[in-house]
Amino acid sequence: MATRKETAAFILQQLGLPDRFSVKAMFGEFALYADGKPVAFICDDQLFVKIMPESAALEGRCERAPAYPGSKDHYLVPEDLITGESKLAGMLLRMGEALPLPKVKRKKK
Repeated sequence: MATRKETAAFILQQLGLPDRFSVKAMFGEFALYADGKPVAFICDDQLFVKIMPESAALEGRCERAPAYPGSKDHYLVPEDLITGESKLAGMLLRMGEALPLPKVKRKKK
């Protein structure tokens, strides 16, 4: 099932800081970027956050599940944490700071 654009827009709205967060469509789903670095996926109209030390605050509050078939487990963030958790945006930004910039793909000659 593909994610609706409205879901991605809703999550961005809840995070605030439109100059720091963005989404990019990929295969009917979306990748969520913090300062240009991928920190989460929006798949099947649900938010999946990467499991890393900076996202440890979600342990015990979220179940772990693959974002898409064959992916590593991510934290599956329930809607009440998206709409009511003011700390979520800050955590995602700290994750972005810890991640390297995506590699630039070279064009084939």
